Amino acid sequence: MATSSAPTNPPLPYTPAYPIRTERLDLRPVTDDDFAAIHAYQRLPEVCRYLYWGPHDEAASRASVADKATRTTLRASGDFLQLAVVVRETGTLVGDVTFVWSSSEHRQGGIGYVFHPAHTGHGYATEASRALLKLGFEELQLHRIQAELDGRNTASARLLERLGMRREGHLRENEFLDGEWSDEVIYAMLAREWRDRREERPEGRRE
Repeated sequence: MATSSAPTNPPLPYTPAYPIRTERLDLRPVTDDDFAAIHAYQRLPEVCRYLYWGPHDEAASRASVADKATRTTLRASGDFLQLAVVVRETGTLVGDVTFVWSSSEHRQGGIGYVFHPAHTGHGYATEASRALLKLGFEELQLHRIQAELDGRNTASARLLERLGMRREGHLRENEFLDGEWSDEVIYAMLAREWRDRREERPEGRRE
C-alpha cells in the first residue's frame, strides 16, 4: 500500500527574510526604538481587556519590548516570533504579531496579534495575520495553524473568519480573567484549506 510522505521541515535554526513584506506592511523584528509606539497601546485598558497581561506601565512595556526583540528565530518546537507591524508608506508602527511554532512533529503553529485601536479599520491586522499564515503554510510547511481568543472578543473572531479560519471549539468558562469566568474560542485552518483559499482569492485583494 502506498504511503504519503510529509514535507520536510526547513533547516534549523529558521529565520525569515526580514522584513516580511505585504502589500502595505513590513513585519520586522522589534527594537528598543519601538518602545514608545508599543507602550502607547500596551498601556490602554481596552487593548488588554481580553489578554492575559496589562495594562502595562513603562517598566513592564520596556521588559516586553526587550523580550520581543529576542524572538526573531525558530530553533525548536515552542519557539515563537514576535514582530513589529509597520505601515511602509509612513513608517508608523501600528501593532505587533506573534507566530508560534507549536509542534515540529505534528506540524502545528499558532498566530496572535495586538494593534493600536487608533489604526483599526484599515485591514492592517488581517493583512499582517495573513502573512503569518503564509509563513506557516508555505515556508514552514505546517499542517495546521490555530488561534485562541476570549469568547467575548467578537472583533477578533471576525478577523479570523475573514482569514478563512474555522471556529473549531468553544470552551465554556475555562479561564478566570479580570475577576470573572470567561470562555475560550479556538479557530484553525489546515494547509489544504489555505491552498484552496489562495486559489480562490486573487493576490493583492484585501478583505
